[in-house]
Amino acid sequence: MQLLIGTLLGLLVASAAFENSITDYAPIVNIDCPDFSTTEFVREWTATNQTVNPNEQEYVDTRINTTIAAAWIDWIGDGSQIGYNASSFTGIFPKIGLAIPGGGLRAAQFGAAALSGIDARNESAKSAGTGGLLQVSSYLSGLSGGSWITGSLLFNDFPPLGDLVFGNGGNLTGWLLDLDFALPDGDDVFSEYNQYFFGSILYSIMAKANTGIDTSITDPWARMISYHFLNQTSRSNFFTNDSAHGAGQLWHNIPTIPAWQQHLTPFPILVTDSRPQSLNATTSLTLDPTVYEITPFEFASYDPDLSAGLPINASACVIGFDQAGFMMGTSASLFNQILDFAHNTLQGFDSSDSNGLLYVLSQQLSEVRTRADDVANWPNPFQQVKTSTYDDTNSTWLSLIDGASNGENIPLGPLFVRERALDVIVPLDGSADDPNNWPNGTGMLVSALRQSTLLEASHQQFPPLPQNAQAFIATGTRERATFFGCDPTQNPPEYPLVIYIPNMPPFNGDAPAANDIRPVYNNTISGFVPNTNDADPNFGKCLQCAAVDRARYKLSPTVFPPTLNRSDFCQTCFTQYCFDPENPPSLSEVPNRQQTFVDPDPTGLVDFLEENETKLIGGVVGLVVFIVLLVGGL
Repeated sequence: MQLLIGTLLGLLVASAAFENSITDYAPIVNIDCPDFSTTEFVREWTATNQTVNPNEQEYVDTRINTTIAAAWIDWIGDGSQIGYNASSFTGIFPKIGLAIPGGGLRAAQFGAAALSGIDARNESAKSAGTGGLLQVSSYLSGLSGGSWITGSLLFNDFPPLGDLVFGNGGNLTGWLLDLDFALPDGDDVFSEYNQYFFGSILYSIMAKANTGIDTSITDPWARMISYHFLNQTSRSNFFTNDSAHGAGQLWHNIPTIPAWQQHLTPFPILVTDSRPQSLNATTSLTLDPTVYEITPFEFASYDPDLSAGLPINASACVIGFDQAGFMMGTSASLFNQILDFAHNTLQGFDSSDSNGLLYVLSQQLSEVRTRADDVANWPNPFQQVKTSTYDDTNSTWLSLIDGASNGENIPLGPLFVRERALDVIVPLDGSADDPNNWPNGTGMLVSALRQSTLLEASHQQFPPLPQNAQAFIATGTRERATFFGCDPTQNPPEYPLVIYIPNMPPFNGDAPAANDIRPVYNNTISGFVPNTNDADPNFGKCLQCAAVDRARYKLSPTVFPPTLNRSDFCQTCFTQYCFDPENPPSLSEVPNRQQTFVDPDPTGLVDFLEENETKLIGGVVGLVVFIVLLVGGL
């Protein structure tokens, strides 16, 4: 039991021995343990009496009062351009959270393009008025592919998005997307360089397994992710062991990153689902199983059935379980649904990619025995906690899987936690819900359903949404930025304002290209003009109106009804962008959107970030072929 608790507590302790070798993927065990009989490590609360981890609270509060306060003024100036006096909002600016969905590499690239469109460091986004929302946001949540960009941003010291994806000609080499995740030397599993690569992956995993901690297919997946999204791999060392390739980079070490210490980055949260030990399912989950979150300070669940977390506040008997790649791999571990040992296939994967990953798994299984092959194996620190409600209270291990396995493809749960008290939530929805791989609101609707049926006591409620996916389509709200919850019925508002920014066909009527991320960026900064294919020159200011609107409710004397003292300019924006359930918009307002993808157009990449044109060398080719990459199957 000490080893099991200590493994999760090992999220705490940093060690200079890590990050030097690929074998640093192995945790260090048999460290002297604290006295478990006198020390409480599991933090418990109730759904109606929540607390957040004190280290999280301190970071978020400090950032709100320092860098975010300055970022608001940098973004909206004195407020006069949107009809307000910004100084009246000092100390009461809204608390904002961003959410990046699942969807493998497609989701990671969508997230990069969308985040770049709200990043004040991007000059064209800054000029459009959208650049700045990232800087005033307190939280950034991600799952599956969204977890990859979340981790990549943090472990590369929160650089501009163009530098992160394409490299900067210096300390950042970019994501090296022309090198495949599972077969970086081409389709031949037995080529010399693929064998070098597989050998390094297996050497890392065996080092972990030899400590007595079970491994699974999530472990090679985690190591493959690390080669692309963490910060120790370059084109010149990809097939060598000249670096640790992300091994030994630990999630709890995020607070040592310079950008974090300067309070420049939103607080990161990864989401993962649990497959209860009593449910050996190889299908998607229902809404009932526990949803967990992973932060730099805690492994926790705010679901009422558990309402507990493991804070990182003491030495432990295991160091290094929280490998950054393994955290991101856990959030993206979809293998319970697609791994078919009987036919030796991974459903939905390109055959060569499937061959590569299954080859590594077969070699792994020949060397070490795993507890469960198709999930991420985590020791359960919550044994005998909430014994009457927690479904894994008697389980020694947790089987953690992709954070979208219950249908919640957007990681909204952590942002709706009541105690976090977010005023504004921004889903950047790159979900592939329909046959053309566009979102249709399903992720939003599933999360709203889970909240209304299971999380009423612990989470804020959702604002009014279209009733179903077909209504998201019929109202055109999946084709444009839409503000939900603009006019609450009480003060304090009964729900946060939701700024929904979906992946959508190009607003100007161009045909979408499968690998062209330029339209994502352009759509993010452009808004729409009803009944046209024009960009809205005022969208940046309308986004500012939506982001700052909840501050008006905190003024003294209080503001109610919602339209009272709202500026004329912002009210015009709200009329255009808000979803009114009594008078919903129409699909006809967003005409000529082409739904079907055409052949790739690599020239679109050059326009994605104009200031990064010289950094694209080596990245363009990879983006042309990313559709056939391993993670495209997810």
